[in-house]
Amino acid sequence: MKTTRVLSGLFGMITFACSQPESVQSPFDKIEPVQEVYQPLTLAEVKPEGWIKKQIRENLDGFTGQLDSLIPALTSDDKIYGEERLTEKVKGKDVGALGVPGDWQVQFLWWNSETQSNWRDGYIRSAILLQDQEHLAKLTSYVDYILSTQDKDGYLGIYDQDLRYKFDNENGELWAKTTLLRGLLAWYEYSHDEKVLSAIERAIQNAMDNYPAGKSHPFYSKQPNVGGTSHGLAITDVFEALYRITGKTAYRDYCLFLYKDFSEQELNESAQYKKLINDTLLLSTHGVHVYEHLRSLTAAYYASGNPELKHALDHFLEKIALETTASGAGVGDEWIGARKADATTRGYEYCSMHELMHSYLELMRKSGDRTFADKAEKIFFNAAQGARHPSESCIAYLKTDNSYAMTGGLNGDTTDKTQTRYSYSPVHQEAAVCCVPMAGRIAPYYAQYMWLKNDHALVASVLGPGSIETKIGDKVVRVEEQTGYPFENSFRFVVTADSKFALKVRKPEWAKAVTVSVEHTEEEGFIVIDKTWKGTETIEIAFEAEPEVHSDINGEKYFTWGALVLAAPIESVEEKTKSWPVPGFHNLKYAPKKLVVYEYADKPVSIDEKTMTFITELYNPETKATESVKLVPMGQTILRQVTFKPSGK
Repeated sequence: MKTTRVLSGLFGMITFACSQPESVQSPFDKIEPVQEVYQPLTLAEVKPEGWIKKQIRENLDGFTGQLDSLIPALTSDDKIYGEERLTEKVKGKDVGALGVPGDWQVQFLWWNSETQSNWRDGYIRSAILLQDQEHLAKLTSYVDYILSTQDKDGYLGIYDQDLRYKFDNENGELWAKTTLLRGLLAWYEYSHDEKVLSAIERAIQNAMDNYPAGKSHPFYSKQPNVGGTSHGLAITDVFEALYRITGKTAYRDYCLFLYKDFSEQELNESAQYKKLINDTLLLSTHGVHVYEHLRSLTAAYYASGNPELKHALDHFLEKIALETTASGAGVGDEWIGARKADATTRGYEYCSMHELMHSYLELMRKSGDRTFADKAEKIFFNAAQGARHPSESCIAYLKTDNSYAMTGGLNGDTTDKTQTRYSYSPVHQEAAVCCVPMAGRIAPYYAQYMWLKNDHALVASVLGPGSIETKIGDKVVRVEEQTGYPFENSFRFVVTADSKFALKVRKPEWAKAVTVSVEHTEEEGFIVIDKTWKGTETIEIAFEAEPEVHSDINGEKYFTWGALVLAAPIESVEEKTKSWPVPGFHNLKYAPKKLVVYEYADKPVSIDEKTMTFITELYNPETKATESVKLVPMGQTILRQVTFKPSGK
């Protein structure tokens, strides 16, 4: 997510005309807020099961639960929100990354706030979902400490009096608040502790007082390359959450102000309004900014109902499609660079995977459009699992769909001797400790969005094993979703309720047919069982999947079965490049034993569902013959080939 590289100025921005009465003169006029279709469940209402629970447990026992032991200097030792807030006198700080010494590093002094707070957000959510009492006790102490750092005026953040809200360049003011407050909001959902909610609201009011809507410019910078400043737009996550909790429209309206000011500044950011509606511009800037800003534009549109913002949102999604690989990931390594996705030459960052998945989940929740849930599933089941080591507690900072080597550079490139992002680590300290914290967030976020609701419906949105206990109206409803999905496509929903509501289950876009054990209807891609429920009832649903062949945006072929993208695994040689002081944690590199880049031979795929292996024939350009090749889900691989050029034989 962070980087020491800098792009030169790409595009200027035009300040938009002021609005006139009775007509839309500006894309930032508030017309009529758009009603959201569904609401999320709280963390306290959700319980993951099966392989998702197992993965959260592995992370909590691994890098998520032990990151403070692995890198204490960047996490527990640096009291950046408290005793060691940043002042004008601070000219340097250990942020872990390798870089050239110099005054330019002052712009990155907010890094540890991101590392700490994104890590703790995933840590908090993991401990809550697993109800791990040991970790919850540690986190109680952490929350108490953070609340103790709050100033009398409500300020929570990383800057002392001489710096806060006084910036004309790079800063982490809003970004440090974003990452911190998202974790505190998760804690409030679990604890229902009103002092936590009060602290969050006071902190947000302090920001609104110092950056008054329509009278300030929180995104102004005298130079256009500002990582922390641009990240700060993601604070719309916090404002939207507070609006849902409190109903205060000022929080929702502030999202529109933030996006307006962001769009009107001269910044190297692709998600600005004028750039989005320009069809000649591809996405070009820092990938993770782009994918998290998708949520912020969505928040602004829903706050305003302005059709011009909807127009920009539609363009945004079309542009992201051009940057999307077969596995569902949006490229950005670390910049998108106005180049389209490519399975071999374009990498994607773990941070970006999480942010794009989260944005799709929010779009599904707000719009009710099931296609966003399909996109979110594709990222989580394929790209995210394929960049997580299948047996060690470590992840790839950058990864490609066609991963032929993980030795530091892109598919074995050695041009940059210091490049380590294309390798596995439980920390990635030499690059930046951003992707490992994000890897601890992605499964808890997926689990929380598995179910959505409104006043008359409970919706299985993204699918997987788990259970929930919530209320529809004033009636308690319990549902167990028993399944091994996506490794099997049958589901048993055990519903306990005494009330009337609609149970809606998303029908995945890949499903060839569906069988349902009870009377139902199908509406807009959902299986709907609308009835008065009595006691405990069981619903069985099965989706029919077949191996399929698809083309990516470059015309290369790839295989899927259900929600899974398949890959040809490549045997590799492991090199352990570092062992951490905490036993069991290592940095790892992988080189291929023998690399054959196969081509598509237009042959069928057979499946063994018990072992989740698939067999097809691919063309070997070295031997000039077709060969039988095993395919497996991407998440089971380290080195692999996912896409195949049509055979030129």
